[in-house]
Order: sequence, then C-alpha cells, then structure tokens
Amino acid sequence: MVLEFTGEITDPIHKYIRITDLEKKLIDTEVFQRLRKIRQLAGAHLVYPSAQHTRFEHSLGAMHLAGLAAETLLDKGYITYKEDVESLRIAALLHDIGHGPFSHLFEEVLSENESKIINHEIIGKKIIKETIIIDILRKYGYDGDYVCKLSFGESKKMFYNEIIAGSLSADIMDYLPRDSFFTGAEYGKVDYYRLISSFEVLSNGHLGINKSAINSLESMLISRYQMFKAVYFHKTVRAGEVMLLHSLMSADKQLNFSNFSIEEYLDYTDEKTIDIICSLTGNKFASDLALDYKKRKLFKCVYEKFLQNKYNAFDKELAGKQIREFLEGVTESLDIDERFIFIDISRAPSMPLTPSKEEFNSIMLVDKNLEFETPTSDIPLINSITGFLDMIRIYTPERNREKLEKVLKNIDL
Repeated sequence: MVLEFTGEITDPIHKYIRITDLEKKLIDTEVFQRLRKIRQLAGAHLVYPSAQHTRFEHSLGAMHLAGLAAETLLDKGYITYKEDVESLRIAALLHDIGHGPFSHLFEEVLSENESKIINHEIIGKKIIKETIIIDILRKYGYDGDYVCKLSFGESKKMFYNEIIAGSLSADIMDYLPRDSFFTGAEYGKVDYYRLISSFEVLSNGHLGINKSAINSLESMLISRYQMFKAVYFHKTVRAGEVMLLHSLMSADKQLNFSNFSIEEYLDYTDEKTIDIICSLTGNKFASDLALDYKKRKLFKCVYEKFLQNKYNAFDKELAGKQIREFLEGVTESLDIDERFIFIDISRAPSMPLTPSKEEFNSIMLVDKNLEFETPTSDIPLINSITGFLDMIRIYTPERNREKLEKVLKNIDL
C-alpha cells in the first residue's frame, strides 16, 4: 500500500473511496463541505430529477481516480516518490474548490466584468491560500503554491497536469459515469480501470496510453459526445440555465458578485443565491426569472438548430446579430417585449480540451516500447465526432410561444 489510509467513503460510482488523515482533515473543513450545496449540473435536476449530485462527491471521485493513476505510474517508475501520489490526490480533491453557485453559469457572470479576469481556478487558488486549507496543508508539510499549480494545470510535469484535467484525466473519468448514473442517461460508461492501467509517460513528458486501450478511449470520448447532446445541451436543461444566467447577470448590477471577498464568496451556494435574487427589491426582471425557475415555470424553446462543425468556422456573433435583426423586424408587430426573447448560442468542442485549454487533436500511444503521436483524424470512430457542437436556440416564456414559433419558421441561419 502506497499511502496510509485511515478512513473509507462509500460511493455509488467507485464503491469505496479510501482517504488519508490529511484528506479527511481537508474534506471536513467548512470550505470543502460547502461543495455539497453546489450541484454538479446546475439546473439539470429540473429535467432529470435524480441529478442532485454535487461538486462534493465529484471531487472525492476525482481524488480517487487521480490516486489510481498516480499509483500506476509509480509502479511503472514514472513517478519516483510516493509523496507525489498524495500530492496528486490532493490536487484532484481541490480542483473544483473555487466553483461558485451553479458552477460554470456563475463563472459566465464573473467573466462579464471586463476589468478583471475571474474564473473558478483563480478563485480556487485564493481559497487554498487564504483559508484554513493552507493551514492544514502546511501542518502536513505541503506548500500551498505547489498544490495550486498541481490543481490548476500549472505543474512543470505535463503528465501531472494531464492526470488532473484533459482527455485522460481523473476529472473526465469521474464526471461522465457520475453524471450518467444520476441522470439515468445510459451514455457515460467509462472503462477507467482499463485506461488507467494502460497509462505511460512519453519521452516528451506527456501522458499516453498503450495502444491496446484505444477502444476504451474511443468509448469514453463517444460517451462524452453523447452526454453533451442528451444531457448537457438538452433543450429543457438549457431553458433553466438560460433563466438562471440572465437572472444572475441582472442581479449582478446590485449584488456585484465579482467584488465579493473570499468570505462572502464562500457563503454563496445554489439555493441561497436563488433565494437572495428572489427577494431582491427594485429588480423585478431578475427576481421574476428566479421565482419562475424555482417553480419550474421554464422558458419554451421556439427555435432550434444543432450543428457539428469540423472546423472553427461558425461565427457566434454573426448568428446572434442575424437573429436580433430578424426579431427587431417582427417583435413590435407581435406586441412582445424583446427583453423576454432569449438567444442561446452555445458551443462545445467535441473533444475535451487539454490542461492548457487547447483543442485535443492527437493521441499519444505506446506500442511495444515504441511511442508515437496519432492525429484523431487517423482514428475513424473518433474522427467522426471531431470538431465542435454548435447549438442555436431561442427561448421565451410560454405566453409568447405560439406567436414566435410562427414567425421563426421564416428565419434562415
């Protein structure tokens, strides 16, 4: 046994997740326990009732898989010190510590502040360095800066970053089967034991897999693609998320989310944020959207176009401009308030991004001690889904649905 485990957590995905004394101390902090109140999939529970799982259990699962990956590489001699196994587990445990209410939706609101660059990774670093987390890490001999670099893809060892995030990461290998299990969607099956046991580190420092595991990688990437189409981009899931997003953006004018102190930020969770916005005075637009979301009076989709592009050719700004120009010409005669027509243009790469946020376009393979880089275009099954998922939808409250559906039949994008 590489580490001395002192406890065990039962988990529906991984069965049992063992934890060390240090990990227990981190998990038991109020800072980490807050993740129990931030759902992994924001508003997906309004469509998939069992999707109540949170960033808390996902972080535990990512820690478990990062540990398996690190132990595999330790056994193969790519990792020299067993302390690095614990470091990678801690990094995976803390990789989502900076998420705000509704996760990536809240991050979109923060990104609207042009004077600051704010995302969950930047906030995560602050939480690690400015809360009880840093005291616990120091007590056990860990450097906060080092843990931050590992957690957020800034390690000098590329394969360490790739264990935490990217196409072969503990992150994706946990969230796909977890999201699949809790939504009931039968797409997110991942043979992560096979993939992890095949891990190799190439001479260029990147993480690769044995060629014999290519089928397992294909299956995982296809599962991710299917989960985007069936769950993450589900039109009713997105209806709730569009309502949340516009409610948060409007409320930000009063609540000024981007100027929170760390203490204030940590106090905001999914339900508390919704309740605060519902009770806002002087902002009927934000509070009404939040109330309708709570009551599940969701927007209706009146237009939809779903595209898969091989190349980054789709122009979101142009599409949005065309839709707005078209609507300007018809909404006045329809007696519809333009504030209640919501254009949702979303894009996701069909392949996971690398830790450096670049497009994943090749696979590092090892075969009989020979290593080589294979473009995804050379693997027919993966090539068939390579590119971008582009989605254009228009949402509106139920009262406008019939009027808009009629005129939007004439729009051509």
